[in-house]
Amino acid sequence: MSTRIPPIQCLLTFEALARLRSVTQAAEELCVTPSAVSHRVRQLEQQLGAKLFGRTDFSLTTEGSEYLAHVREGLASLAHFPSHDAAPGRRKLRVAVTPTFARSILMPRLKSFADAYPEIDLTLQVSIPLLDVVAEDADLTIRYGTGRYADVEHQCILKDEVTPLASPAYLRERGPFESVHDLANERLLRSPLEPWRTWFAAHDLDWPEPIEGSSFNDVGLMCDAAAQSLGVALVRLHLGAPWLENGSLVRLFERNVPSPHAHYLCWRSGAMERWECASFAEWLQKSLV
Repeated sequence: MSTRIPPIQCLLTFEALARLRSVTQAAEELCVTPSAVSHRVRQLEQQLGAKLFGRTDFSLTTEGSEYLAHVREGLASLAHFPSHDAAPGRRKLRVAVTPTFARSILMPRLKSFADAYPEIDLTLQVSIPLLDVVAEDADLTIRYGTGRYADVEHQCILKDEVTPLASPAYLRERGPFESVHDLANERLLRSPLEPWRTWFAAHDLDWPEPIEGSSFNDVGLMCDAAAQSLGVALVRLHLGAPWLENGSLVRLFERNVPSPHAHYLCWRSGAMERWECASFAEWLQKSLV
């Protein structure tokens, strides 16, 4: 392999084509012709003495993947200049996320991501849990469910446990709750995101799923309702942390029960070849440990 540094336009073209997987889109982004894109990639492969793309869908070879990591690292370093905040060096990343996960989990940690990756402009878009309604143009999606997603690649990022929560006022008025059986006549707040049957089964209760009372398709709204003494909510402890920490909700019992669902980071095939997507995924995984 030659020790001569390849032309910067070849490196930029290689990175764009690896990310976009389209000669036409890469040409549009770089403001050149499609033939120029093909020529630059061939020039780079000839200089390196290695094949970078394996198939017509522009999937990378093993050598291509390894070299892409070095190219992106080098380009990111070149984009940094002490007194220059030029927009061309910035990356756009769109993440669709469930509402309460965003408020309880992501937002408290988001400054650390911004500090670590100042060149990434992050856009958060709201998705609807379980229904998997997301913005079509999202680069990454945080879904909540069973993890059986055939349409995307995914990894589990957060499991949780559930326990009944209520407001201190509700506890004073209706408590104390010394046994799980004390919930038999209570107002149980409902959500399709967290059915009570999981908690009932863990306590050997043959109670049916509640069919009456207030219902919420957002965990945060259900926590707010419980904080207003509208009833008892079955809440995931990670998501319910802000309400527990400020004292607006309290636990009724000590035992936690594993939730049958979890949060998953999902992406379309090829998305993790983009530096910004891979960086966010790595940061999120580490921040949730």
